[in-house]
Amino acid sequence: MNQPTRQYRNRILASLPKPELERIVRHLTFIPLPQHKGLLDERLSCGYFLESGVASIVVTLCNGDSVEVGVAGIEALIGLSLLLGAQAPLGHTFMQIGGSGFRITALHLREAFEHCQGLRQHVLRYMQAFLTQIAQTAACNRMHTIDERLARWLLACRDRVDSDQLRLTHEFLAQMLGAPRTTVTQAAGILQRSGLIACERGAVTIADRARLEKAACECYRTVRDTYRQLDLL
Repeated sequence: MNQPTRQYRNRILASLPKPELERIVRHLTFIPLPQHKGLLDERLSCGYFLESGVASIVVTLCNGDSVEVGVAGIEALIGLSLLLGAQAPLGHTFMQIGGSGFRITALHLREAFEHCQGLRQHVLRYMQAFLTQIAQTAACNRMHTIDERLARWLLACRDRVDSDQLRLTHEFLAQMLGAPRTTVTQAAGILQRSGLIACERGAVTIADRARLEKAACECYRTVRDTYRQLDLL
């Protein structure tokens, strides 16, 4: 197994006491995670600790329509379902912004979760924050305008990649927000004309973060503050 000696960027791994980290590191395999790569198979055979990039958790309906219910980055453990005894993953999880991370088999992750108190406590804090994100996203998708939701989503991604430039297309944004592409393009146009973002082919750049936060709905701040209170972001 690959055992990198560099400092961990994943917030969960970085939080572990040395004995727990030494116990788990031999089971970690460092791998690239390109954009669009699926992370969880139907058997939930492994989990991931992201070191960079952003993953999306998407639910697809019978008619083929899909909408994102959560995002995850360096604060995350991808594969919470396998720790809860689930037989299948929640929706479809894939990399929306490419990066890298550590893969761990389900068996070794369950063993570490059972025997490592520090890991268990931090993962449970992340579970709490992620549930808050899912609940707030459900309310947001029902109650807030598309430009407010777009601002929230862009800020959530920016928090996890620590960069103002996000490699995303309008088509991809439409899938994540569960809205027609033309609607998302109009919303992006509103934010761009206001000087909050700049759109290029295949990329969106946050030009004025402070004003973009004011344009976002309350959901962004609610979720961000929850993650910060739990020392996850």
